[in-house]
Amino acid sequence: MVVEQPVFSVLGPLQVRVPEGPLRIAGRKPRLLLASLLLEANEVVSSEALVEVLWPRTQPSSAVANLRTYVSTLRSAGVQIEARPSGYVMQLDTGRLDALEFEDLVARARAAGRTEEAAEHLRRALALWRGTPLGDLPASALWDGRLRALTQARLAAVEELVGLKLARGEHAAAIDDLRDLIGEHPYREDLWQQLILALHHSGRRAEALNAYATIRRQLVDELGIEPGQELRDVHASVLAGDAPPAPVAAAPHQLPADVPDFTGRAQDIAAVTRALSPEAHRPDGPPAIAVVTGPPGVGKSALAVHCAHALRAGYPAGQLYLCLGGTDSEPADPLALLAEALRALGVAEPALPPTVRERASLYRSLLSERPMLVLLDDAADTAQVRALLPGSGSAVLVTSRRRIAELPGALQLELDVLPPAEAEQLLGRIVGPERVAEEREAARAIVRSCGHLPLAVRVAGARLSGRPGWSLGVLRQRLEDEAGRLDELRAGDLEVRGSFELSYRRLSDDAALAFRAIGLLGEQSVPGWVADAVLDRPRADAVVDTLVDANLLRLAGTDHVGQPRYRLHDLIRCAAKEKAGGDERHALARVLGGWLTAAEHASLRLPTTLFGLTSDLAPRWSLERETLGRLTARPLSWFDAERESLVEAVQLAAGAGLAQSAWGLAATLVPYFDLHCLLDEWQLTHRLALDSARAAGDRLGEAAMLRGLAQVCLYQDRYAEAEDMFRRARAIFHELGDTRSEAISICGLAAVSQFSNRHLKALASFRQALAMFLAIGDRSGEAYARQAIGRVYLSLRDLQQASRWLGDALRLAEELGDAHREGCVSMQLGRMYDLFAQSDRAMRYQGHALGIFEALGDRHCGAYAMRNLGGLQVARGDRSDGSDQLERSLVIFQQLGDRSGEADTYQTLGELYRSSGRTALATHYLHQARELRRELSESFA
Repeated sequence: MVVEQPVFSVLGPLQVRVPEGPLRIAGRKPRLLLASLLLEANEVVSSEALVEVLWPRTQPSSAVANLRTYVSTLRSAGVQIEARPSGYVMQLDTGRLDALEFEDLVARARAAGRTEEAAEHLRRALALWRGTPLGDLPASALWDGRLRALTQARLAAVEELVGLKLARGEHAAAIDDLRDLIGEHPYREDLWQQLILALHHSGRRAEALNAYATIRRQLVDELGIEPGQELRDVHASVLAGDAPPAPVAAAPHQLPADVPDFTGRAQDIAAVTRALSPEAHRPDGPPAIAVVTGPPGVGKSALAVHCAHALRAGYPAGQLYLCLGGTDSEPADPLALLAEALRALGVAEPALPPTVRERASLYRSLLSERPMLVLLDDAADTAQVRALLPGSGSAVLVTSRRRIAELPGALQLELDVLPPAEAEQLLGRIVGPERVAEEREAARAIVRSCGHLPLAVRVAGARLSGRPGWSLGVLRQRLEDEAGRLDELRAGDLEVRGSFELSYRRLSDDAALAFRAIGLLGEQSVPGWVADAVLDRPRADAVVDTLVDANLLRLAGTDHVGQPRYRLHDLIRCAAKEKAGGDERHALARVLGGWLTAAEHASLRLPTTLFGLTSDLAPRWSLERETLGRLTARPLSWFDAERESLVEAVQLAAGAGLAQSAWGLAATLVPYFDLHCLLDEWQLTHRLALDSARAAGDRLGEAAMLRGLAQVCLYQDRYAEAEDMFRRARAIFHELGDTRSEAISICGLAAVSQFSNRHLKALASFRQALAMFLAIGDRSGEAYARQAIGRVYLSLRDLQQASRWLGDALRLAEELGDAHREGCVSMQLGRMYDLFAQSDRAMRYQGHALGIFEALGDRHCGAYAMRNLGGLQVARGDRSDGSDQLERSLVIFQQLGDRSGEADTYQTLGELYRSSGRTALATHYLHQARELRRELSESFA
């Protein structure tokens, strides 16, 4: 029979009641399942979390199926459980679960102020407790947070009820409650003070004096300290037989419990406690203020509570704690917050002033007489905090996800993630140092996957604690998949994703779009103009500032171009990617278009842009002209700053199926990669873009990427691969009718033939390419082909033909104003005049080439000219200057990673030192040359 609307109790042994009486739930696992759902009533509990509770040590392979069976068992007993994609939920009204009813009654009591109605609400709330929550069931680590919160709420309710009784003169009625509280907190002097006064007011003077003797004995014998001044004054008053003083409002001690395994942050703790120490500010001076900000999950509240407990003894008049609800959809109203604070300070509800200004004034007056430590947790903004600042003498500790920089004289402390060693230590304190020591590498990998974020490390530790049978390697493996990482970082009421969600839902539409789009851009830092592209409007700095102020986006620094750069924490980036839907694709295309436009603009200012090829169909998005000009004024510096981001952009475009953007950007990066010998990135970007172009059926993109990859193979002496790719690229270009690109590919084939010592074939190919360049009027291509033909004749030692072709190439380069081509031809002319035995002219041309390359900032070609010039100087007997030039060129080849140039220079230097009798040095250099050539041959085998 299906039973309607059962009522549940967890504030004691688990109970289920129906109108007919108690409803028995048989079996331990169904009861554990029911308890887990009740503790998180109205919230989805993941299947994984439920499996952890039911099988904390070893989970059977059929765990999920068994879980469904237990859910079915509970449903058949009349328990309504709803299935969700990720787990299960029980939707319950307040009256159907004692824990919900308890919390509701306590909230209603606080809203009623210090009235009989409030006392009645508290009595009803406390009457719901029947013992230790779920005391009849085995403990689960996943329940700890919720059970701890319930227990603390009960103690707070008892204290509030006692305070109400004392304020209403019900001293005798408060005595038993006070004795119970003292049993749980035997050293709290404020409770003993209230007990002594309650006894004295009740005419039980001897018991009051005995109570003082008891607490004094405890303090002296066990702690070695005397009672505080207020307690001694109360004792003196009772001892003298004075009339009982007016009831003293209970000193508020509202700090949440300290985190028992708090780890690290020594410098931060020292800064906060030093700033807020009573000795650090005058009693009649302005309040001491410290503001702790940082991203979600970084441990702001934990640090603040830990520091507050360290400062507690310095503020015996009390400690106020107010949760400002800054991450709630509607942050707490200062009017209501002041009412809460004033009630804690003993102001009855009828005496509360009606306006914020009047309540703030009364609040300041009360605290000026009783300086306290005030903890304002989760502040929304400065205005909310300002209304709660005391006038003088007190100390205020504020936490917020948003930057609150407008409070004069406040210590501003911005928390970052934990250092790796402290994150690992925190994990060890949660799961046990022995488990961490046994699997040190797995532990380090876990905290890396957690981004060293304290909340994430704590969740990971909770999961491991709930599974003592797991090795750390199991969780390490699960966390490696970035796409599912946030699913893994959830344990009971601890959830990383949910923490991020609180900040995200307060963003404006524009800020939310920018957040999601930046999450797609990878782990590299990005420049601020990216937000302009995302929102398709200039000067979106305010949106970036919003994300930075919300601590969702971190300022990573300023690059050497002068632009600020921003980065998302790895886990926040995972959350941003999860939020991405459809709008971001257009934003992403604009960002890629911005990269492409800026890269093209910068490439035009590089020393050489020969044979550039890009996609006319790839979307562009242009930065403001002034911004674009400023950023790319020093193109090499811009490329250096954006290098990682540009490679990431190609990967992103390829992964998103934006083939035109992928290969267009990869091709645009070639001049920069060529200039700095960045062959690995050149090859990576081109392979990614090649696969993307093929998948999209983009033949032009395929050919362009094949040609680029062939050039890399040519540089690496992989001639067979280079020839194959050049041939395939040429065939596609011919098919598409792209004469210029086909001619460029033929030049590549000719270069392969030349370097393979097939000089006549190389000549024929270069002549064919020259004819094609002439046919389409490409004078730059013509200059290159004429130089290449002259270079082949040099290899054939036909100096007359070499002089003719190189001379034509030099004149054409000068006419075109192509300084880089002029430098390249001058290097060949220097070689030619060396073969003519005209060393002066050879040195003049090599020196001219070196001057051009240095003026253009082309260190790579400059190193070759420098090496050639050094060789000529050595040959003329100028060994000192010659060896200096060779050594300088060697350093550049090493810095740029040109191992072939490095090997040749080692060889030249080795021969130089051998001829000069420096045998040891010569042997070293010649050995280096052999080793490099061996490594090169093995790499390209």
